[in-house]
Amino acid sequence: MRFNFIHAADLHIDSPLAGLGLKDKAVAERFARAGRRAVEALVKETVASEAAFLIIAGDVFDGDWKDVGTGLFFVRTISALHRAGIPVYIVKGNHDAESVMSRDLPYPDTVHVFPSNKAATLQLDAQRVALHGRSFPHRLTGDFVQTYPARRDGWLNIGVLHTSLDGTRGHEGYAPCSVDDLKRFGYDYWALGHIHAAEIVNRDPWIVFPGNLQGRSVRETGAKGAMRVTVEDGRIVEVTPLVLDGARWAHLEIDVDDVDDEADVIARIDAALMDAHGAAENRPLAARVTLRGATPLHNRLIARREALQDDLRAGGFRIAEDCWIEQLKIRTTAPQRATAISPEAETFDIDAMLREAAADPDFAATLERLIKEIEDKLPKELRDELRKADTLAALSDDARALLAGALS
Repeated sequence: MRFNFIHAADLHIDSPLAGLGLKDKAVAERFARAGRRAVEALVKETVASEAAFLIIAGDVFDGDWKDVGTGLFFVRTISALHRAGIPVYIVKGNHDAESVMSRDLPYPDTVHVFPSNKAATLQLDAQRVALHGRSFPHRLTGDFVQTYPARRDGWLNIGVLHTSLDGTRGHEGYAPCSVDDLKRFGYDYWALGHIHAAEIVNRDPWIVFPGNLQGRSVRETGAKGAMRVTVEDGRIVEVTPLVLDGARWAHLEIDVDDVDDEADVIARIDAALMDAHGAAENRPLAARVTLRGATPLHNRLIARREALQDDLRAGGFRIAEDCWIEQLKIRTTAPQRATAISPEAETFDIDAMLREAAADPDFAATLERLIKEIEDKLPKELRDELRKADTLAALSDDARALLAGALS
C-alpha cells in the first residue's frame, strides 16, 4: 500500500507580521492576510495530494483570540478536509495550550485534538497507522516526552510532539528532550513542532521539523511551508518540503566596499531586490537591506539613512506593489584613509563634542533610560540580541558618522 500524509506545525493564525506598517498602513494590510493564505494553501495542498491525513504539531493559534473571527476562519478552512474525508490530528503547543485559550469552537468530528492530561494513541485502521501525541496543558517546560506510550508492533508509529528538542535552535525550552530520547520509543516518524526553521533532524527514525507555515519577521526568511511524507508498504520512503507561505521575508546583505558613488549603492540594492522578488514567485516580499564594507560614503550613508530608505521603498514599488523595504541598516565603516570634509567641519572637534556629551551624567542617564524602554518593548530574541551588543558604543559611532556626514 502506498499513501502520503502532510505534516505541518506553527500556523500562528493571525499573528501580526513584525516590522511592517510603520510608514505605510496599506503595506501592512496587504501583508496581514499572508498567514491565512498559507493556511488555505495547506488545506488545498492536502486535498490535492489526496493525503490520508494531516498532522498539525502545535501552535495553530498565536494565543488567545482577539475576536472569534480567528477561530471561525480555522474551522471554516479545516472543514474542507472534513468534506473531503481527510482526518486531521492536532496537538496544542505553548501558544495555544489549554491554559492559554479562554474558549474554542466545535470542530468537525474528523478533527482530533490529542488530550492534555496524558499522552494518547489514535489509530487509522485502513493504513495501519498509530499516532501518539499529547497537547500542552500549559506553557510547560518540564518532563513531557516520557509520558508517550510504547510503539504498537505491526503498525506505522508516528509521534506528534511540540518541543524545543535539545534547545540549541534558538527557541525557548518547551518539552525538552534529545534525539536519543526519541529514538528509544522505536517510532517510525516524529512529527515535531515549535522550531520555525524546517529541518530533517534524523532519518532513522525520521525526526522532522516542518518549520512554521508563514514567516512572521525578517528573522524568518526564505520559503516556509510543511512536509509531505510518502509511505510505501508500511515504511516511510520520502519526505518532501512543500512551499505554502503567503508572503516572503528576505535579508539582503549588500557589499559596498570601496564604492564611492551613492547611485552605485542604489543600483546594487535594486538588483538584489529584483532577484529576491523573483525568488519569492509573485508573493509579497518584505526585505531588510544591510550595507557592509569600508566605503568613503560611510558618513553620508549614516546621515542620509532615513531619506535613502524612503528612496529604496519607492524603488521597491517600481518592481511590484507588494515589494517593501522593511528596514535599511548601515553597517559600513569608514576607510582607513582620511575622508575629505568641508572647511566648516574643520572648526568642529566631533570627538571632543561626543566625549563632553558622554561625560554629562544627565545625558548618560537619559540615554540609558531610553535604551531600557526600547528593550522592554522588544520580543525576547531581540532583547537578547540588544544585550549582546555594545549599544552605547554603537550609538557613539553612529553619532560621530552622522555629524561628519552632515558637515561634509
